[in-house]
Amino acid sequence: MDLTRTVYGTWSGGRFMHFGEVLEETRFIQAIQLAYESGIRTFITADVYGGGRADELLGQALTGIDRSSYCLVGSVGHDFYDGVRDGSKGYPRFTDPALRGPEEYADFLKTATEKSLARCRTSHFDLLMLHNPDERGYTSEAVWEGMHSLKTQGLACQLGIAPGPANGFTYDLIQCFESYCELIDWAMIILNPLEPWPGSLALPAADEFGVKLLTRVVDYGGLFHGDIKPGHTFRPGDHRSFRPAGWVERGLEKVAKMRPIADKHGLSLLQFACLWNLAHPAVESVVPTFIQEAGENSRTIEDQIRDMAALPGGNPLTAEEVAEVARIGDNTGCMILKGASRRHTSSDRPDEWAMRQDLEPLGKRWGLESIQ
Repeated sequence: MDLTRTVYGTWSGGRFMHFGEVLEETRFIQAIQLAYESGIRTFITADVYGGGRADELLGQALTGIDRSSYCLVGSVGHDFYDGVRDGSKGYPRFTDPALRGPEEYADFLKTATEKSLARCRTSHFDLLMLHNPDERGYTSEAVWEGMHSLKTQGLACQLGIAPGPANGFTYDLIQCFESYCELIDWAMIILNPLEPWPGSLALPAADEFGVKLLTRVVDYGGLFHGDIKPGHTFRPGDHRSFRPAGWVERGLEKVAKMRPIADKHGLSLLQFACLWNLAHPAVESVVPTFIQEAGENSRTIEDQIRDMAALPGGNPLTAEEVAEVARIGDNTGCMILKGASRRHTSSDRPDEWAMRQDLEPLGKRWGLESIQ
């Protein structure tokens, strides 16, 4: 089964990524089941979330449901088996030379995938994604040979790449498309009406190489769920508290300018954000973060799920409206991007590395010269 337009990610509900209140396990499972019952039929997890616990809860939630009736997306790439967590930096990528060399990549990928499948209580992923790769992960033939072997063994029906967790990686992602497009079916990027840059820069390349896109952060930190107001206070440790000061107020000002378009078509703000993403070539699926904000009057995560599940089948947004929203939401240059960058002379972090000479011609081909 291929991915559907609407997707549920196990990072929702605050248990494995710190957004809003933490759902207790029973409600977390029930939210997944509600998503299925409401018509959302694609579910995505990552083995590193909770050291495998997200896999387990997803498997428990979907037990007894016809496996052919939903699409399951897995993600592997962090080594939480042999690697040691480095504080907020998380677990190392499996390609860390301190852990293993290229000759062992395929074995790790097979082991990690089989363990994730066992926790999910299934025999195969409909799509398996390389999760948060470092520079080696993007460029190593051994990595992609290992991924391909998982497909030939029947552990995955399709293959993909999921950059992150921060925004950027544009040069790296497009080079990956160019080098391994015969292996890559899907990629996951950040895209929404308030964050068209830099994700939109990868859209033409994805379209040319036939790579379908799953877009995350559609809700823009919850602003498109409608609960967050100016002056909102985030609990300590909430990922959104690390955004630049004033991001809520600036975002809501832009949302107010976009709202007449959503109202014209009878769309909720979340539906509007999803359809804006889906209006772009190559974008096939959307996966927001469902967030239970604090407070008695906050909208429930269950209501957010039903909202997205009611997404209209067609797309009423016109090309002119899509362009107008992009103009309002233009965020070009608003952040320091991850991945290959001219800001670095060496690769000292797993998500930042120097601009390589072989990437310069790529930048000219795809108009990326202004990205630093």
